[in-house]
Amino acid sequence: MAKPASDRPFRPATLLVRGGQMRSNLDETSESLYLTSGFVYDSAVQAEQTFTGEAQHFQYSRFGNPTVQMLEARLAALEGAEACRATATGMAAVSSAMLSHLKTGDRVVASRALFGSCHWIVSTLLPRYGIQTEFVDGGDLAQWEAAFKRPCQMVLIETPSNPMLDLVDLKAVCDLAHAAGAVVVVDNVFATPLLQKPMKFGADVVVYSATKHFDGQGRVLGGAVLGSKKWVEEVLQPFIRNTGPAISPFNAWVILKGLETLHLRVPAMCRSAAAIAQMLEERAEIGRVCYPYLASHPQYALAKQQMTGGGTLVSFELKGGKEAAFRFLDALRVVDISNNLGDSKSLITHPATTTHMRVSAEERARLGISDGAVRLSVGLEDVEDLVEDIAAALDVVAGNPAPKKKPLARMVVEESVAPAPKKPAARSRTRPAKPGPAKPAPRKTAAKTRSAEPAAAPAAAPEPDLFAEPAPRRKRG
Repeated sequence: MAKPASDRPFRPATLLVRGGQMRSNLDETSESLYLTSGFVYDSAVQAEQTFTGEAQHFQYSRFGNPTVQMLEARLAALEGAEACRATATGMAAVSSAMLSHLKTGDRVVASRALFGSCHWIVSTLLPRYGIQTEFVDGGDLAQWEAAFKRPCQMVLIETPSNPMLDLVDLKAVCDLAHAAGAVVVVDNVFATPLLQKPMKFGADVVVYSATKHFDGQGRVLGGAVLGSKKWVEEVLQPFIRNTGPAISPFNAWVILKGLETLHLRVPAMCRSAAAIAQMLEERAEIGRVCYPYLASHPQYALAKQQMTGGGTLVSFELKGGKEAAFRFLDALRVVDISNNLGDSKSLITHPATTTHMRVSAEERARLGISDGAVRLSVGLEDVEDLVEDIAAALDVVAGNPAPKKKPLARMVVEESVAPAPKKPAARSRTRPAKPGPAKPAPRKTAAKTRSAEPAAAPAAAPEPDLFAEPAPRRKRG
């Protein structure tokens, strides 16, 4: 039996655990996984009324699904949005938000600092459909003002930006955009709803890659688009319904479970990221460190104004360019090389050769993405282990020998064949001597027999190779 709804607004931690919960008649504790493609109707009339909108009933999981609906309700409550639609990936969220709203002849203005695929949508895909596009430097309000002197239908912003963590003044740009008649879409992946709420500053639509912090453990793909009920139902939903960027119910369920610990993971990762950023500023091998909550960040004051934390990512530039960056990445022993982010494991990438390799060299230079720049997504490992790992890798860049990497097989073996704890010595059954004057020790006499030689230590068993190919079987007979 479901409890009556509370009339009190819940705080984020409670929303992340209980938001959008919808129990079946079986009263399950965990959210149910409705792994079904379709649904049945009690009658032909009910089916007809469902399609006309007269009756509320699930039709097909491409249109809507109970598990997906729980995820959408939880994200909307967390963001403070009226409505949400979940998508198969983060890029499906971005493309759906833009293509559902735009048509030939429209104009888009975007901040120049965007994720590589978002940059491609604005620079390459939209112009194919006759949609004009213009990039501006996100931190330059004069460029925004100039761009809005002509009619504009949509604005795309990413703040903090991927990968160099540039910020955009959300309040100022949203005010300018609305005066020009534009809908403002904000990619809030790096900040998460816990550190920044774009709608508070005037954003109309917020998009996420749920693959990142929401799942947080590198398991599934997903995305989300949030906005007003009217825009979601009248503009976005017809596009999603008919083009099909639907999220799998299983992926939605995994993300639902990941959200339950978001309020624990993100603050812990932020603390570690801040400590690493401070350490990096002291290293001679580093040219610059980008982290919004560092006083050295050029938009530090803005970060403190519109964010409640510096985030889980740190970007920095090694002085030796690509060669130094590659040596650094290859010398890391804890942090993994990967183009993903927001994971419980710390991950690092070289944007110029991965996420932004298809952005022209000239544009990368304008964005500050040098060949020596790397992006670190800080995970949940002990921060001291991360600092030591990064420091050791920087020592390699400085010319010191690289630390030896312990083979995985040896690590597994050492853990599985750890020596058993020593048994405690058997207790003597004789009673302890009563206190009194000490008796003189007896005289030693020469031994009549030769003492036994110590037994030879048994030969150590060879260390098994857990990953060796099995030996071929001998043929019988």
